[in-house]
Amino acid sequence: MGDEGLGRFGLLASAIAGRPLEVAPVDAGQAAWTDGATVFIDADSSPADQLRTIAAQASLLGAGSLATDIVSQLPRRAAGIQRYLAVEGHRALAANELLLPPSVRSLIDRSLAARSDSPRASLALANSRAEQIDDPPALFGTIRPREIRAVDEQVVEAAAQHLPRRYREEVLRELDDGEADEHERLVFDFSSPVGGGGVIGRLLKRLLSDTRSSSSERGEPGADEPTHVSRRSRGGGRPVAVSAARATVADDSGTATGRGVTYPEWDVFQRRYRHEWCTVIEVEADSAARPFEVAIGTRALRRPLAHLGTDLERRHRQLQGDDIDVDAAVEARVELLAGSAADETLYIDSVRARRDLSVLVLLDVSGSAGEPSATGVAVHEHQRAAAAALTMALHELGDRVALYAFRSQGRAAVHMLPLKRFDAGLDAMVMRRVGGLTPGAYTRVGAAIRHGAWVLEHDGGTSRRLLVVLSDGFAYDHGYEGSYGEADARRALAEARRRGTGCLCLSIGAGTDPADLRRVFGTAAHATIPRADQLADVVGRLFQSALKSAEVQRTASQRRERTRERLAVERRTA
Repeated sequence: MGDEGLGRFGLLASAIAGRPLEVAPVDAGQAAWTDGATVFIDADSSPADQLRTIAAQASLLGAGSLATDIVSQLPRRAAGIQRYLAVEGHRALAANELLLPPSVRSLIDRSLAARSDSPRASLALANSRAEQIDDPPALFGTIRPREIRAVDEQVVEAAAQHLPRRYREEVLRELDDGEADEHERLVFDFSSPVGGGGVIGRLLKRLLSDTRSSSSERGEPGADEPTHVSRRSRGGGRPVAVSAARATVADDSGTATGRGVTYPEWDVFQRRYRHEWCTVIEVEADSAARPFEVAIGTRALRRPLAHLGTDLERRHRQLQGDDIDVDAAVEARVELLAGSAADETLYIDSVRARRDLSVLVLLDVSGSAGEPSATGVAVHEHQRAAAAALTMALHELGDRVALYAFRSQGRAAVHMLPLKRFDAGLDAMVMRRVGGLTPGAYTRVGAAIRHGAWVLEHDGGTSRRLLVVLSDGFAYDHGYEGSYGEADARRALAEARRRGTGCLCLSIGAGTDPADLRRVFGTAAHATIPRADQLADVVGRLFQSALKSAEVQRTASQRRERTRERLAVERRTA
């Protein structure tokens, strides 16, 4: 099978690894391996073996097993590398189990995977002569440390060409020291658990193909004018969606102050957080004289959202079910003995009917939203209409929903405008606030996302949480532009998802290039839609993908917590 035939596995490999990956044939007689950008496998092996090999190599990338600081410490002897692969390969597969096809999960040796909870623990286990470790399966392939480091250098050097000159040497020096953060690379970090041969799968496959686009040119700063000149798509193209299920970074919560709440900000050049750097202030929104009229029908939105975010509810006295309702059975027996007709509803059934979803809609009202869309109407009008329609549809379904707008004027004045809080009703005053919104100022989107996620976690009141960000995808403020702002926005979304909050980012009417969106939204589910009235066509799949991503993160966090507790108990009893 040629290179073209192996290319069909690229979508799966990218989804598992959490980064764009290609699949190519390995040289004859060599074991499978990856350099971080391509997985090389045997083109003559069976499709089932190819699938397992790709899953194993991609899982190593997705679990951080081939991070620069880990690979630099691998033993030089092939036997030592294989010992590490034997342990870490099973741990990586177990860590990504929810993303693996069922046929691949049989590869996992759970007893061996349970002996390690991180790449460093696997490395320590491999270096220990006292531990007996069998050779890894041949399908795991091998690890080539030199090739992995070489690719990392090329990636960072290429990314550094777009950075200010004063940062280039520092970024490259950081890579040489082996201290690059394994969770935040200077590459587009996105994946998709959705795929297959259907319409969505083909759509995502086209999106994952290589595209070249130049960065948007920045204009002169202006508080009330668009702060960039963007390359807009003027065609009325079809909606494009990208979803993801993985992102793991460090958390850092906000701190309440007398004037607002301060949050950290991720400095991609220094590779560290700037703690208590941004201040978010909630300010009252202006009200229009008349309520905002929602032009989008909420009925079309309710249909795809009706079955999302529901939880199982135990219902008694059902005609069928998975358990006997003892009270109903006793009453039926008494009725029979008394000569009356007995009720036949004798069962308890589990019905997915109870709503268990809280959603915070976060609307970007910065100056860039005032630019015209492909239809000639301002992007702000499309996104405002979509935000109002989503809020109304979710409220009508019985979900807990809040609506906030945001803009910024420097790191000390990130303004959040509560249009509707979780415990407030959806009345004419809310619609007046929506109607009074006008675009202005800048877009410090990372701080707004962190505050929105904080409000959602503290006031949402449900186990399922979803943050919906409506923005044109351009992060810009004083000292917050280019790679710096984009990396902070990605990091903020990843923080929220790690804590179990699903994130969905929508760019409506802006026509922003998908590559530009990936730089800002990263692995979070996101879509660009030409018009607000097309939202109903994709909102169900996007919500489902974002909620599934949050469930994966929540499950992974619970598994890590159980592992830590088990290891702590073992250490105490040792």
